[in-house]
Amino acid sequence: MRLNMRIISWNVNGLRAVLNKGFLDFFNKINADIFCIQETKMQKEQANFDFPGYYEYWNCAEKKGYSGTLILTKQKPLSVAYGIGIEEHDKEGRVITIEYEKFYMVNCYTPNSKRELERLQYRQIWEDDFREYLNSLNKIKPVILCGDLNVAHNEIDLKNPKTNRHNAGFTDEERDKMTELLKENFIDTFRFLYPDKIDAYTWWSYMGQARSKNIGWRIDYFIVSDTLKNNIIESKIHSQIMGSDHCPIELQIEL
Repeated sequence: MRLNMRIISWNVNGLRAVLNKGFLDFFNKINADIFCIQETKMQKEQANFDFPGYYEYWNCAEKKGYSGTLILTKQKPLSVAYGIGIEEHDKEGRVITIEYEKFYMVNCYTPNSKRELERLQYRQIWEDDFREYLNSLNKIKPVILCGDLNVAHNEIDLKNPKTNRHNAGFTDEERDKMTELLKENFIDTFRFLYPDKIDAYTWWSYMGQARSKNIGWRIDYFIVSDTLKNNIIESKIHSQIMGSDHCPIELQIEL
């Protein structure tokens, strides 16, 4: 039996905050099979959330109010893994992997290189280790990766590429790591369907009315194993949904 799945990814920039800004309206209306969240910025015990009909898998950072990921899924997975098995990377709650019969679902919040690129060197190590982790999964079964990957891959993926050339999220180093990943049998689903679509962004600064002017960056992705490329039905950006500095993105895929 082939199954059409709807998967959502959203960096909510604080789950408790976004709940008061229409999150549940979108969550209930979209009725996703799997809903992946980044930047929960909380420990699970700090609030009582109720997502009826969904299994919840939380990966919280050791540091309170920081980072964190969550997967909500209607179908119970075969297995769940938190982090990528490397202690240096696994203290910030950045990765959750759930396994199903046909695929692995990986929810990721990639470390930001920060202002002055103070974390760029660490980011490079992360990228290599994370790519190796994805490749190890991909040898077993196809992978669907989503999340805030904190990089605009090409100039088309942000409004002002020239003035941002050496800023976090658009350095040559970060962009090259995304290129490396895509060369290893992975596909950026949005660009696969819409290679030339401009002004398609998923994050906007809170400064200077960036969102109303659509001065944004596309840094949130659904990336899938090459073997799934013919299964992709739609990859879309819900830019009209407010509540965070990111908007939700959606993958529809036949499995």
